[in-house]
Amino acid sequence: MSKPHSLETLPHRQHGVVAAIDWAKLAVPEARRLRELGFDEGVDVEVLHRAALGRGPIACRIGRMTVALRRAVAGAIHVSPAHAPAE
Repeated sequence: MSKPHSLETLPHRQHGVVAAIDWAKLAVPEARRLRELGFDEGVDVEVLHRAALGRGPIACRIGRMTVALRRAVAGAIHVSPAHAPAE
């Protein structure tokens, strides 16, 4: 795998694996919510949609859930590109 980068910059429809989360960059409620949603190292994630003009939230898939993340939160999640799962 290549060097991890933020979820915010993961290309549309590309699968990634969470390599690390910079918990210090997140407010306590944001960090707690990410943990409740299952964000942790080793989890597969896919960017599904980005808001227009690069300012709004990013929709991503984690497991069978689709979640919207603010860009600042997505920027604290570091991912490594992964191959798409076999269907």
